[in-house]
Parts: sequence; structure tokens; C-alpha cells
Amino acid sequence: MTTSSATDKGTGWVAQPLSAAGWLGLAASPTFAFMAWIATNHAPPSALCSSGSSMLPTDGMSAMYLLMSLFHLSPWLKLAFGRS
Repeated sequence: MTTSSATDKGTGWVAQPLSAAGWLGLAASPTFAFMAWIATNHAPPSALCSSGSSMLPTDGMSAMYLLMSLFHLSPWLKLAFGRS
């Protein structure tokens, strides 16, 4: 008789159920990315046509949300590479 588990046969990685904190950690990065997209699309035209030498057509809030999304990316990387 064999038991079924959530183990990957190749790596020996066992899938662990996520707690509420784990789900919040996974929700942070996409939420901030979505907020950056909203802030960029709803920026006033003066922010998009500023005379500064900016490479991206974003204002300060869009850049902040984008950076926060990158800083909160580690739970997704841990999930993708199978680390707990």
C-alpha cells in the first residue's frame, strides 16, 4: 500500500500549506505592481511630460510602487525555486 504525498519525485521537495502570513507575502508584490500600473496610467499629463531627463514616463508614486513590488518579490522566488 502506497501513500500519496505532495512530494516532487525529482527533488524531494515537499509542498507545505501556506499560512495567512504566507498568503499575504505572496499578495504583496502583485498588489504593488498593480498599484504602480494604476499610478502610471492615471498620472496627470504634466507628470508624463516633465522636462526632467527621465527614461520612464512615471511619477514618484509609480516608481515607489514599482520598487516596493521588487522588494516584496522574494516569496515568489522562494516558491518558484522550492525553498521554504
